[in-house]
Amino acid sequence: MSVRLGGPVFCQTNDPVELAKAHRKLGYRSAYCPSVSLDDKQRINEIEKAFKEADVVIAEVGVWVNIMDIDEGKRKQNLENVCRGLALADEIGALCCVDIAGSLNPERWDGPHPDNISQKAFDMTVDNVRYILNSVKPKRAKFVLEMMPWVIPDSPDSFLELINAIDDHGFGVHLDPVNLINSPRRYYENAKLLEECFAKLGKWIVSCHAKDTKMTDQLTTHINEARPGTGNLDYRTYLRGLESLPQNPPLMIEHLSTEEEYTLAREYIMSVGKEIGISF
Repeated sequence: MSVRLGGPVFCQTNDPVELAKAHRKLGYRSAYCPSVSLDDKQRINEIEKAFKEADVVIAEVGVWVNIMDIDEGKRKQNLENVCRGLALADEIGALCCVDIAGSLNPERWDGPHPDNISQKAFDMTVDNVRYILNSVKPKRAKFVLEMMPWVIPDSPDSFLELINAIDDHGFGVHLDPVNLINSPRRYYENAKLLEECFAKLGKWIVSCHAKDTKMTDQLTTHINEARPGTGNLDYRTYLRGLESLPQNPPLMIEHLSTEEEYTLAREYIMSVGKEIGISF
């Protein structure tokens, strides 16, 4: 029983073979896509070959832009950037290209807005995802959306609605349970939330993020991201759920500031895995 864990590596090399080795040295069997241009076919091939030989799966190409931008020109450019990201993922053998659905907030690209959970946002998201998939026509990689606390998809059920509406095998789920924990009930019952995610979305999950969640006693409700092991997320339930999926989606550590923090996060996740009989 195993889970593919991954995260950034802190090494001063651009050599694909050395990069792949650096991941394995840390116990990682998955990776974020190394920096490479879609036009650099030779480097793409070198990266794909080196990582495949080292048994390191390239989990995702992240393109963090607002494909719901209220500025039409920016929205179109952002859509094209995502298309290029998905094309790169498909070329390099990455599992997916990931973005969020976007936001109708005029001031912050991923910020809260009342219309982010509206039918308008839902319809825009369906149209955007279909446009991306129809433009790229990926053969291997999926386009996936990451869950968010104040933008659809913000629950397992809202993700299912999108999956059914988009109706394209090229679309998948990016599981980031910390982003779904937006209330005290979800915070304290996050094991139940995780189980619901795996029960309803399991077969569509392509890649996942590893973070933690910590609620403070400041009114009204303040829930912050935290380093894995310093918050309340039930990693036993999380790892068991991932291990149960036949597609073996990677679990990628993110949003930490230093190499030391990533080391602590990795060690914590691996220690939980050891307790419950899951290797990495």
